[in-house]
Amino acid sequence: MAGGQRTNQILVPQARKAMDQFKWETAKQVGINLSPGDYGGDIPSRLWGAVGGHMVRQMIQSYQQSLVGAQGMGTQGMGAQGQVQATTTPQPSQYQTNQ
Repeated sequence: MAGGQRTNQILVPQARKAMDQFKWETAKQVGINLSPGDYGGDIPSRLWGAVGGHMVRQMIQSYQQSLVGAQGMGTQGMGAQGQVQATTTPQPSQYQTNQ
């Protein structure tokens, strides 16, 4: 990639402030103790990578939870491993005969 090109552009410019705040909150969770807007050039890129990875995991988890919430009180929900599982108990068939 040529120098000066940025690939991490935010698609919704109004979200920049919220993403910056999210970045600093996540950095604190990972163990980087900087105030928002502080210079982070002395922080190893490995730690900033951990921040980015943690942010992505949190965004995916939030999105999955919003999908479950959008289903409402339906018959399916997300399982512990992110798999769709039935949440209703099957009813006995009306055609069963007692012998």
